[in-house]
Amino acid sequence: MSSQGAEANAVTAAKIAYKPVGLALGVASGMIAGVVFKQEWKATTTLPDATDENRTWQKDLSTAAAHGAISAVVKAAVDRAGATTTTRLTAPGPAEPSNGGTGHRDRGPAPQTP
Repeated sequence: MSSQGAEANAVTAAKIAYKPVGLALGVASGMIAGVVFKQEWKATTTLPDATDENRTWQKDLSTAAAHGAISAVVKAAVDRAGATTTTRLTAPGPAEPSNGGTGHRDRGPAPQTP
């Protein structure tokens, strides 16, 4: 088998391995974001209720924007950590040709000395 074929199989295996991990991380990131949002709002004020008629549209929408921002940041951090970990666990070893035999999986080939 050629090195390109082996590399393609490794990429496919990594994608397959990440599917269930990605699903679990998606659920976990949603729960983490909810906890972070609730803690943040408890520290500043009472938890908002969008159905409260005494609240203004501006407050409701700004609360929703803050919740969305917190959720997006937590999800991105959890997804990135999961993808990086999966890549490290499924990437070819340092002696294989896909990384030039340098041992640097994430940084590419080592710099050439003159």
